[in-house]
Amino acid sequence: MSTGDGFDVRSLAVTYRSGHHLPTHVHPWAQLIYARSGVVHVIAAGRLWLTPPTRAIWIPHGTDHEIEFKGEAALRTLYVSAGRARTVEPVVRMLEVAPLLSEIIVHIVNVGMLDPQRPQHDRLAAVLMDLISGARPVDLILPLPRDPRALKLAQHLRSAPSDRQSLQSLVTATGASLRTLQRCFAEETGMTIEAWRQKARLVHSAAALGEGASVMDASLGCGYESTSAYIAAFRKQFGVTPRRYRFHSDTAETANGSGASTG
Repeated sequence: MSTGDGFDVRSLAVTYRSGHHLPTHVHPWAQLIYARSGVVHVIAAGRLWLTPPTRAIWIPHGTDHEIEFKGEAALRTLYVSAGRARTVEPVVRMLEVAPLLSEIIVHIVNVGMLDPQRPQHDRLAAVLMDLISGARPVDLILPLPRDPRALKLAQHLRSAPSDRQSLQSLVTATGASLRTLQRCFAEETGMTIEAWRQKARLVHSAAALGEGASVMDASLGCGYESTSAYIAAFRKQFGVTPRRYRFHSDTAETANGSGASTG
């Protein structure tokens, strides 16, 4: 499993300010992107992934991706050699970071690198991959349209989830008709604009809940005037109420701890 330099898991701990952007890039190693604070926006495989604390993104090696940070993000990321990563399905996915996985990530960051020639490092890397493979997938994902006009609308909808303007008003700035954009969204994302807009709002609110926002604040922040309507829509989308989702995130964050060093 060893790479040329003898290591098959590397780590990085760094804190990024809100709004920091890492443009499209690619790694020869797989990457596990995990932040213990802040929300990480990852664009990869034609999709947008919003990652609050207690969630992570698995990026297979050789996958183009870009990253943007919302809120001060304490990044704890791992790079895994292709040989070590072969036990994980080679697709981009979001996964739930259970307390044990969180502790192992932080421990590896403190160690720095794992050398498979050292038995304790080899065992630790094997457990890491088992936990990543078995982690529960999470649907905080938005497929992105390819058409530049449709993508412009999608970028506005995701960046301003509380905007209550009608779609007819919003499409004026794209240079295309609503009918044309509806066709683009249907063909390129598999969703209507209305459905995409609602999911964008709910994904945004889920990230806010993961950051500790109240149900009411999350509801207002994503454009819902009625908290009851928001709760119903959230439950339909994610299969759990916002309160339970928030409780789960709070419980996981408490178990994970919040005082990791950025060094």
